[in-house]
Amino acid sequence: MITIDEKSKQSIRSPLDIDNMSDRYKTTTNLFSFPSPSMWTIEKHLFFLLKNSIEKKFEPKYKMKPDYLSYDEYGITGLAFLLMFVNNIVSIEDFSLDTVIIPTLSAIVEICKDKFAKKEASELETINW
Repeated sequence: MITIDEKSKQSIRSPLDIDNMSDRYKTTTNLFSFPSPSMWTIEKHLFFLLKNSIEKKFEPKYKMKPDYLSYDEYGITGLAFLLMFVNNIVSIEDFSLDTVIIPTLSAIVEICKDKFAKKEASELETINW
């Protein structure tokens, strides 16, 4: 059985780690990272993702299960939100389509690698709780 600590260490080495797209803040006591990426970050590169996508017939087994589609396409469930966004789906209940747009893995890696470098602690925005 894998522990949360081991899973975290595996994920941080992945170029597809969602935390690469998140905003980070620091407080007077500790550093905090918010794992959900800002929509602006993804929206800014939407056309790049769409340009580097394929369109497939939607299989019924993925109805309301974007995480299953993410796992089958990319090997991780963490890109389900990205699949929903590029397909203009705002609710998991609406994830039932005729065709589905799937960004290529290389396009996602390119965005993560070049566009979302992690900030150094000295560059983080300070917030007061």
